[in-house]
Amino acid sequence: MSRNQLVVSGEIVALESKRYTPAGVARVAMTLSHRSEQTEANVVRQVQCEIQALAFAEVAEKVTRFAVGQKVKIRGFLAQQGIRSRQLIVHINDIILE
Repeated sequence: MSRNQLVVSGEIVALESKRYTPAGVARVAMTLSHRSEQTEANVVRQVQCEIQALAFAEVAEKVTRFAVGQKVKIRGFLAQQGIRSRQLIVHINDIILE
């Protein structure tokens, strides 16, 4: 069985207003700023990145209760941003305050 799971923590640096898909499903986009220390090849390195993420339906409703500047942990999966884009985006299955 193939796996596609992601758990990452960070600070919300951008949070769009709730919108709706053409099918009427709630949708919220956000950007998460992540910073951590990771060990690679027995060397500790500083990691920082910005992660684009989307939440749909009930999870989108939950995301609307968060604000820019809050530290959160998200759990979800990676997918292409769109049919014509190979860029990755995280689809959020759960989000909690950290």
